[in-house]
Amino acid sequence: MKQPANYNEFVAQLKAEIQSARLEATLTANVHLLVLYWKMGKAIADREGSVGWGGKVVEQLASDLRSEFPDMKGISSRNLRYMREFANAYPLFLQPAVGAHRKDGNKILQVPLAKLSDVQKVQDPLAKITWYHHITLLDKVKDPEERLFYITETAVHGWSRNVLVHQIESGLYRRKGNAVTNFATTLPQPQSDLAKELMKDPYKFDFLSLGEAYKEKDLENALVEHITKFLLELGAGFSYVGRQYHLEVGGEDFYIDLLFYHLKLRCFVVIELKTGKFIPEYASKLNFYLNVVDDNLRHPTDGPSIGILICKERNKVIAEYALRGINRPIGVSEYELTENIPPSLKGKLPTVKEIEAELADKID
Repeated sequence: MKQPANYNEFVAQLKAEIQSARLEATLTANVHLLVLYWKMGKAIADREGSVGWGGKVVEQLASDLRSEFPDMKGISSRNLRYMREFANAYPLFLQPAVGAHRKDGNKILQVPLAKLSDVQKVQDPLAKITWYHHITLLDKVKDPEERLFYITETAVHGWSRNVLVHQIESGLYRRKGNAVTNFATTLPQPQSDLAKELMKDPYKFDFLSLGEAYKEKDLENALVEHITKFLLELGAGFSYVGRQYHLEVGGEDFYIDLLFYHLKLRCFVVIELKTGKFIPEYASKLNFYLNVVDDNLRHPTDGPSIGILICKERNKVIAEYALRGINRPIGVSEYELTENIPPSLKGKLPTVKEIEAELADKID
């Protein structure tokens, strides 16, 4: 049968509508579940405070609820305690979210962002992440400000629970936006703030397995080989363009270590890797690459290309002096391959040979 005109476009439109509706239904169901859990947790917390309920009462409550609702999941005594913790952590969860409207006489006014407390600001992202995300955050992140950071990042980027755990364990909260940059003087607002936020210090390359005598080429090869994990570490918005990207200038050949395009900033990102200590000459060479990329690759609608120099070691004062006066946006960060071993464990961990020998014994 011959398809009518514009049929494919019509099917694509319906698919988009269905996907949107299914997503909306999922989000709505999640919000209702969180509201129920918050109400249950608040009720338990209020009674514990007023009549001195103890742990055994919560266990009895879980048993009674399971008897009444045998098909309902999530009403174990352990989960009831999480509900109580959830309600205590976010006492204003049911207050208006950012952007909510209120009636004032005959007028409907937008609630000003500046008038809302920090807890109220988080209501929208709070409701967009699952209960299992919240359990993870309650377990692993005790500082309210740090927890707010991970809630917001999860809601914005759609992290799975496993990705959230990875970001918490890698210390993203303490690393994001800490690199030495000259973005404030080389980029307009708000691009300078966005660019600074995409930087981390240090970058964690603990997914790589490199020997002690690795070279820059080995590091580059390993990162490209594990490009998915590398992109996760770089953060949302990075699109991989290529490695050893060729530039011809004045009849001579030059090669960029790694070239990316950032979809949110709408600009090229040049990454140079150095396995040693940062020296000022590195900034000069990266500035050269940025000039060439802007002249040859940058589209008129693109923003200025950004350079990221990732070194094994970096002296902050030297890096700040090296970037002063450079008119191209550059950031300088360190990287780490593995977590530092605590002094108390040094000498107590098995060697590779010992592990191999033990595995061989078990196989035999």
